[in-house]
Amino acid sequence: MPRSPHPRSSQPQRPRRQGDHRARQPAHEYVLEALPGLEEVAAAELATVPLARDIRGLRFWYPGEPERLTRLRGAVAVYRVRAWDVPRPRGLLGHQQLGELAAFLEEAVRLGGHRSFRLAAAGRESSVMARLADELQTALNLPFDPEEGELLIRLRPQEDGPGWEVLARITPRPLSARAWRVCNLGGGLNATVAFALHRLAGQRDEDRIFNPMSGSGTLLVERTLMGPSAAMVGVDLDPRAVECARANLQAAGRDVEVAQVDALHTGLPARSFDLIVSDLPWGDAIGDHRANAALYPAFLTEMHRLCSRQGRLVVLTHEIRLFERLLHEQTGWHARELFQVYSGGHHPKAYLLGKT
Repeated sequence: MPRSPHPRSSQPQRPRRQGDHRARQPAHEYVLEALPGLEEVAAAELATVPLARDIRGLRFWYPGEPERLTRLRGAVAVYRVRAWDVPRPRGLLGHQQLGELAAFLEEAVRLGGHRSFRLAAAGRESSVMARLADELQTALNLPFDPEEGELLIRLRPQEDGPGWEVLARITPRPLSARAWRVCNLGGGLNATVAFALHRLAGQRDEDRIFNPMSGSGTLLVERTLMGPSAAMVGVDLDPRAVECARANLQAAGRDVEVAQVDALHTGLPARSFDLIVSDLPWGDAIGDHRANAALYPAFLTEMHRLCSRQGRLVVLTHEIRLFERLLHEQTGWHARELFQVYSGGHHPKAYLLGKT
């Protein structure tokens, strides 16, 4: 007698697990722009973004709300990306392609509230780019501003294909233009660089932090936004800088002591701080090279006194030859280079020092 078929289980089937609803939203491709020299800092921060996937360097897919990406602090811009299978930018002027491009850019405008646009591409003065600007001006109902347009649109050959891709910056201003910055000073530090300095110095809640020559307070604000610390103090000789730093800290909603004091004569006891971080004068917008030759060795000596036994000193400077010569001459420090960045027409280096 043949066996009867195996009976189906009478046990109720388990319901399928419901994933995070955000993961089921359509994903879009993005790319981050980083300052040259800070790509690894931007990539490390990107790796902490929930739901970011298929990460390839600074390119990735993301299904979440784009607002989350605008809070990144190690990159200078976030672009949404789409590619078209056209051999040249002229192909974007076709009826179908132009409609798709306008819809793509309208979504960026909806997200960022841009009030004008500009094009960035090789041959942007060509007749093709002029016609594309005219067509987009009508389709987006936005004025074309070739120099200051808020919606920055980049066109470039596709990295891994035969077509062209369009990148639309999702914020009207670079991410480095922080909302808390209500006061600027000449020679002020780029906020993205300040974030990178603190990120690579190591974030410790128990650190007592000192920012000599604090300027407009960029290093102070960026560190307070990263999390708590045991103490934080900034000093500057210039009363305008002190007021500027206080205004920026207030705009950021942070309470940090900033005093008008000579960083080399604070009167503080030895080993008062665990982390000292400074953007030293480069002899460009602030200071001069002859004065730096006297300032730098005195600075290293006094910071050695103020730094705790296991403390760290982080320095950013464009006076690279002077600083590296002093490191060889002074036996109290051991140092390693953190990065060299291109910012504002300069190539400063950052160093992490510890006591020998």
